[in-house]
Amino acid sequence: MRKETAASGNRFLDLLESGDVPRERLVRLAGEQYRILGSDRRSFALLASRYPEPPAGDMFLSLAQGEGRALELLRDFAAALELSETDLTAYEPRPPAQTYPAYVAQRAAFGTAAEVALAMLANLEEWGAYCGRAADALTRRYGFDEDAVGFFRFFAEPPPGFGEQAAAVVAAGLEAGEDPADMARAARLLHAYEKAFWDALADGL
Repeated sequence: MRKETAASGNRFLDLLESGDVPRERLVRLAGEQYRILGSDRRSFALLASRYPEPPAGDMFLSLAQGEGRALELLRDFAAALELSETDLTAYEPRPPAQTYPAYVAQRAAFGTAAEVALAMLANLEEWGAYCGRAADALTRRYGFDEDAVGFFRFFAEPPPGFGEQAAAVVAAGLEAGEDPADMARAARLLHAYEKAFWDALADGL
């Protein structure tokens, strides 16, 4: 599947690419992502503690570290919006935008490694394509420099080796007798919550 196809159907990004997203919504994007990154980093760390053996343990630790790096890069985006760490901490998240990390946290506590691995793998191309579009639009339409959009560039490409690790975790789950329907359900729900995040950003525009 080409990235153009994977990244279709996103009204917020359509508006961003046309220069029609007001600054307040960029502030919202930064604030929501700040909450998501912190939650996901803890979720992946929990999964690594629940499933410490390779390949799952290595994969979840790498994902947790990646969220930490993304949090550093998000601060550069926030700074370009004149937002401080205090501003990010004080931001009040909107429930529809936080369904994604809430579901990841639920699966981290109660799901299996294979469920999470398949869900992340299935969502990776779409999320990456969205981030690539966001980075391009922010530089071309809004004048942000590359340092400011480093967060989006970071996620635009998959982590090295992630696909192979995730596939191995899924294969191990299937070999252990896990229900493939449960894995597919996790992927479907995560995709829906990803869409809910972007819809929340576009709401009212």
